Amino acid sequence: MQQSVNYITKEKKEELLRELEDLKGPKRRESIDNIESAKALGDLSENAEYHQAREDQGKLEERILKIESILRDSQIVSDKRGDIVEVGSTVIVQKENTKENKTYIVVGSEEADSAGGKISNRSPFGEALFGKKKGDNVTFKTPTGMVNYIIVEVK
Repeated sequence: MQQSVNYITKEKKEELLRELEDLKGPKRRESIDNIESAKALGDLSENAEYHQAREDQGKLEERILKIESILRDSQIVSDKRGDIVEVGSTVIVQKENTKENKTYIVVGSEEADSAGGKISNRSPFGEALFGKKKGDNVTFKTPTGMVNYIIVEVK
């Protein structure tokens, strides 16, 4: 598994496909209707509703292109069941000089959610964990300095 590749889970792919379907269908129709309604208000040069509708349409089309790019360029991964940390691995770590364990799932950058325990394989912590195994020490730089963890378990 290459760390430089963009990864997403099967669940994230399905979520993106649903969002894309909604954006290309109902949301796109709604955007076109909003533009047509704003055009009917008259002079386009001073029509704030028209300019807002066009701006919203641009954001919608930009999101569609972004999702299509993610789906085209990403590899799908499933939960990993090995002893080496890679995308899809669940890792239990213990910060140096503490007794508290924390559990993280290593995911692609599109799914990262540190509050939800999902860390990107491209984050400093994710990069430090990548390729390591149970018992290894992991050190990485944070804005407040170097942080050390011990890998308690990889599942």
